Amino acid sequence: MPSAAAPIISSVQKLVLYETRARYFLVGSNHAETKYRVLKIDRTEPKDLVIIDDRHVYTPQEVRELLGRLDLGNRTKMGQKGSSGLFRAVSAFGIVGFVRFLEGYYIVLITKRRKMADIGGHAIYKIEDTNMIYIPNDSVRITHPDEARYLRIFQNVDLSSNFYFSYSYDLSHSLQYNLTVLRMPLEMLKSETTQTRQESFDIFEDEGLITQGGSGVFGICSEPYMKYVWNGELLDIIKNSVHHDWLLYIIHGFCGQSKLLIYGRPVYVTLIARRSSKFAGTRFLKRGANCEGDVANEVETEQILCDASVMSFTAGSYSSYVQVRGSVPLYWSQDISTMMPKPPITLDQADPFAHVAALHFDQMLQRFGSPIIILNLVKEREKRKHERILSEELVAAVTYLNQFLPPEHTIIYIPWDMAKYTKSKLCNVLDRLNVIAESVVKKTGFFVNRPDSYCSILRPDEKWNELGGYLIPTGRLQTGVLRTNCVDCLDRTNTAQFMVGKCALAYQLYSLGLIDKPNLQFDTDAVRLFEELYEDHGDTLSLQYGGSQLVHRVKTYRKIAPWTQHSKDIMQTLSRYYSNAFSDADRQDAINLFLGVFHPTEGKPHLWELPTDFYLHHKNTMRLLPTRRSYTYWWTPEVIKYLPLPYDEVICAANLKKLIVKKFHKYEEEIDIHNEFFRPYELSSFDDTFCLAMTSSARDFMPKTVGIDPSPFTVRKPDETGKSVLGNKSNREEAVLQRKTAASAPPPPSEEAVSSSSEDDSGTDREEEGSVSQRSTPVKMTDTGDSAKVTENVVQPMKEVYGINLSDGLSEDDLSIYSRFVQLGQSQHKQDKSNQPLCSRCPDGVIKLTPISAFSQDNIYEVQPPRVDRKSTEIFQAHIQASQGVMQPLGKEDTSVYREYIRNRYL
Repeated sequence: MPSAAAPIISSVQKLVLYETRARYFLVGSNHAETKYRVLKIDRTEPKDLVIIDDRHVYTPQEVRELLGRLDLGNRTKMGQKGSSGLFRAVSAFGIVGFVRFLEGYYIVLITKRRKMADIGGHAIYKIEDTNMIYIPNDSVRITHPDEARYLRIFQNVDLSSNFYFSYSYDLSHSLQYNLTVLRMPLEMLKSETTQTRQESFDIFEDEGLITQGGSGVFGICSEPYMKYVWNGELLDIIKNSVHHDWLLYIIHGFCGQSKLLIYGRPVYVTLIARRSSKFAGTRFLKRGANCEGDVANEVETEQILCDASVMSFTAGSYSSYVQVRGSVPLYWSQDISTMMPKPPITLDQADPFAHVAALHFDQMLQRFGSPIIILNLVKEREKRKHERILSEELVAAVTYLNQFLPPEHTIIYIPWDMAKYTKSKLCNVLDRLNVIAESVVKKTGFFVNRPDSYCSILRPDEKWNELGGYLIPTGRLQTGVLRTNCVDCLDRTNTAQFMVGKCALAYQLYSLGLIDKPNLQFDTDAVRLFEELYEDHGDTLSLQYGGSQLVHRVKTYRKIAPWTQHSKDIMQTLSRYYSNAFSDADRQDAINLFLGVFHPTEGKPHLWELPTDFYLHHKNTMRLLPTRRSYTYWWTPEVIKYLPLPYDEVICAANLKKLIVKKFHKYEEEIDIHNEFFRPYELSSFDDTFCLAMTSSARDFMPKTVGIDPSPFTVRKPDETGKSVLGNKSNREEAVLQRKTAASAPPPPSEEAVSSSSEDDSGTDREEEGSVSQRSTPVKMTDTGDSAKVTENVVQPMKEVYGINLSDGLSEDDLSIYSRFVQLGQSQHKQDKSNQPLCSRCPDGVIKLTPISAFSQDNIYEVQPPRVDRKSTEIFQAHIQASQGVMQPLGKEDTSVYREYIRNRYL
C-alpha cells in the first residue's frame, strides 16, 4: 500500500551568521541553496533575547539584494566603498540553542558535522564541532565576575562527543512510530492540513501549491519526544516565535551503522541509543528514580535492519526492535564519601504503594504498550546484603502494581543472577540468556513494514507461528518492551541486551526473506559484525555514565577472551574508580547546567556552592505536591484503553495535535528525499561516498581466500576471517587501550568542499563537513612487527587468488587467441549490412568475421529514437517561438490556473 505522506525535510540546513553593530542576521538555506529564511537577532539588549523571524521564504536573488542593502545601510559613511557595514561571522549547519547565565545570551551553532548513518535516504549526522557566540555588543554588555566560570562549566559538556541530529528523520522516536505516522489515513491528514493552514505561521507557505488535480503530497513533521532531546531547554525560548525549520533537536547516546552483504545484496544494520535527558547524570551521583518516575541511566536502544537496495520508506523493507535499560525504579542511592569500590546501597524513602515505580511503568506503557518485561540481573545470594536489597524492593513493587492491572497486561518479572551463573563452571551464561531472549522476543514481537514473505508460507517455521506482537495488513508492530537492569546498567546489561538483539536480528532477517530459519550462530560474519556494533555501543554508554569502557564483554562471558584481557579489565576498573571519585562531580554540574536543571540567578547560591543537587531533580521538595494518583488505578486511563498498542502510536485527537501536516506538490524539495540523498546538483566523488566507507561484512569479516563460502551466516574458525575477533583485533586493541570511545574518536582530517554558490554572500562559503567515515571505531595503528604479521596473514599469493601469476609474460599462442577475441568483439559492434564475402583475411593474419544476421533496432547495440507525438511537437515549437518574442494565446486551462493563483496569492 503506497504511503499517504512523506517526512518534511528541513529547509534550514546551511547557515551563515552576518554581523552588524546593532544586529546579527542569521541566513538559513536548504542544501541546494534555492530557498532562504532570515532571523534578526537584536544586539542592543544586554540581558533579553529579541529574535524576529520575518516569515518569508527568499529566493537567492532576493537574499543577495537584502544583504546588499544591509551592507550599504550599515556603512559608517554613506557611499564609502573601502569598509563593509556587514561582516560574515561564521558558517554553520544548525542551531543548538540559546543560553544565558548572569549576563546576556549566547548562541550555540554547529560548525562541523559528520555523517554516521543513513536510514531510507535520511542522513544522521554527528556533531563534530560547535561555536558559542555572545550576542550583546560590547557597548551594552554588563559584566559579571562569575560569568566566565559558568561558561567553563557549560562547555564541559562536550558537544562533539556522541550528539546526533537529522534534518528529516525524528531521532527521538522509534522507526515504528515514524513509519506509523506516515501511514495515517488520508481523511485525517486532510482535516489536519485544514487546521494547520488556519493556524499557519507563514502566510506564504502554500504559495506554490497546485490545488487542482489531486497531485499534492502530504508532508508530516512530528513533535519530538522531549525525554530523549538534550537541547529542548536551549530551544524553548524561541520555539513559539520562529518557524519550526529553525528548530534542530539533538539526541545523546550512540549511533553506528554497518553493511551486511548477503551474496552482494546490501543490508544495513543500524544501532541507535537514546539517552534520557531526565534525571541524567553520572554513575554514583544519579541512582534510582526521581519523583516523576524518570530513572537514572535510562537508554532506549533500537536496532534497525533495512534492505539498502531499495531506499524509499514506501517501497523498501524495514524492520526494527527496541529495548530499554535503566536503573531500578526506586528511591535509592550510594554514599561515595566513604571512598569504597562498592559503596553501600541505601533506600532513601519508604514507598509502600510503589508510587515512583507506578509513574515509571505508566510512562513505559504509554510509549511501548504491553507487556513490559523486566530482566533483573542483580545478585540474589550474597554473604553481605548489598544488591539483594534492590531485588527485594523491586519484587514487592511489581507484585503490588500487578494486582490492579488486567491479567493480560501485567508486568512480567524475570530475575536472573548473572554473576552467579558466570562463576559456575557447569552453566553456560549465553545459552541461558539465549533461552530468555527467545521467550522475550516471542512475547513482544518486532516491527516490520511488509507482510510475511511468501517463502515463510512455503517453508513455515514453528517458532515463527508463536511470535507475538500485533499483526496489521502492512506488516507487524512491536508491542511491549524488554527492560534490562543490573546495578550500574553497564557490563551485564550490555551483554544481555546483545543476546536479545541477536535473537531479534535472526527474526528480522527471516521476516525479510534473507535466511531460511530465524536462528543465528556465533562465529559467523553477521554475528561478529553485530557484536562489534554492540561493543562500541556499550563502550560509549559506559564512558558517558561510568567513566570507563566496558569491563566485561561478550567474549568474557563466552570464556574465550585472551589472557591479555584480564589486565585490560583491571585498567578499566581503575579508570572507572578514578572517574567516579574525582571527576564525576564536575561532569554532573555541567549536565545540570546544560539541561536547564539549574538556572543561575542573581542573589541566589551558585551551582558550585550547592551541597547537593537532590532538590533540583526532585521537584516535590521545593513545592507542594499536586493531587496524588490513586493507589490502585495507578495508570493513565487513556493508556490502558488501547493496550497492547502503545498510546503514543494510536491515531486519536491528542496525538494528531502533535503533528505538523502540510500539503506540497509532489516535486517540492521539502519532501523529495531522492534529491536530498543523491544531490544531483553537486559534484560527487565515489571516494567520499558514505556507503563505501562504512564497515562491510564482506570486506572486514569475510575470509580473503577463494573457495570459502561467502555467506555471512556460515560459521567460521577464528583464523578464517578477515578481521578475527580473537586474533588480529586483540593485537590492534593494544594501541588503542586509552581511546576515549569508539563513537567519539576524532575523525580523519576534514575535507572542505566548495559549495555551489561559494562566490555569493548569500550562501555557505565552504562546508566543513567531516570525512564520511561511518565506522565510529578509529584507525588502529600497530608497530612494524605486528603490521608485517597482519599483511602476511591477509595478502594471499596471486596464483592462489586468480589462478594465474599475472607477472609472468604471456605466450604467443595466448596473445593470438586474445587478439582474435578482441577483433571478434569489434566486428560484432561495427555491423556492415552491405553484401560482403562471408570471410576475409587481413594482412596481419587476423580473421575478420562478417555477421550474417541483421539485428533490428532497439537491441543491445542500437537504440531507436523515440517518436514524438503531435502535442509535444506543438509545445516545443511554441517554446521556440516564445524565445523569439512570438507568444501563443492562453487556453482555458491556463487561464483558470492563473486565476486560482491570483485568488490564493492576493485575495
